[in-house]
Amino acid sequence: QVQLMESGGGSVQAGGSLRLSCLASGYTMSRGFMGWFRQAPGKEREGVATIGRYGDTSYADSVKGRFIISKDAAKNTLTLQMDSLKPVDTAMYYCAAGYWGNEYTYWGLGTQVTVSS
Repeated sequence: QVQLMESGGGSVQAGGSLRLSCLASGYTMSRGFMGWFRQAPGKEREGVATIGRYGDTSYADSVKGRFIISKDAAKNTLTLQMDSLKPVDTAMYYCAAGYWGNEYTYWGLGTQVTVSS
């Protein structure tokens, strides 16, 4: 059974940094893809960053140059390093994973990120 558990969220002032982690139990990172998504109040969920089985990454334009996604297969951990945070980055952040196509089958419960101006 796959379980994703996020941690590392919190409150920070604009310009600050946070590092989110996702522990992926029961999931084989080398066989699938993972990503970070976020949802702000009253807004649709959006993709933030993804990483493929071979380490290929992609980012939303809004976070390019500020966020870095990485994974450690030995620790079964996905990470999102977030720098130069802005108030618009305030949202619930979710870790997600999948094996086939572009379907994210597994989701964590989320961790809240709040950036104040």
